[in-house]
Amino acid sequence: MLFAVLQCLFVTTLVAQNQQRQNKVPLKVVQYGDNVAAPLTFKEKQQLEEVYGDKLEAYVLNRPQRLKDIKHLLRNRVVYQEIPNPNDQKPCPLLSEVSLFNNYVPDLKRDLVFNQQTFNPLKYNFNFYARGSHMYRVDNTNYFIIIKSQHQRVKK
Repeated sequence: MLFAVLQCLFVTTLVAQNQQRQNKVPLKVVQYGDNVAAPLTFKEKQQLEEVYGDKLEAYVLNRPQRLKDIKHLLRNRVVYQEIPNPNDQKPCPLLSEVSLFNNYVPDLKRDLVFNQQTFNPLKYNFNFYARGSHMYRVDNTNYFIIIKSQHQRVKK
């Protein structure tokens, strides 16, 4: 009797796992724009230093794939968009609801005023590597930060 129950549970588990595999859409291979081959800009280096502090060399600069992913993120995947018409705005999390990424620089500060020219998206725990694109609203503004999926086609 116990053997039959265990056998039934085992078969049920196998069927469930097989269904999960069939329901998942395979992710596309990440395609990088040609611009990731260029060296870091002064602004990008400052953004990285602000977030990684004295760990920058070890955790980013000495890891070519990590550096490539971050350049791709900063250059191709983060978009700032003003959407003045309330009918065109979609509900999404507010920037103030996103925690700071202060693992390496504990005294990292949140921006008091949003300026897309100086904004550092690396400071925040955005869903950079989740499936799909994500959008966040800058509090009390019509500005939205869009994090594009890393699995979408990059324009050359």
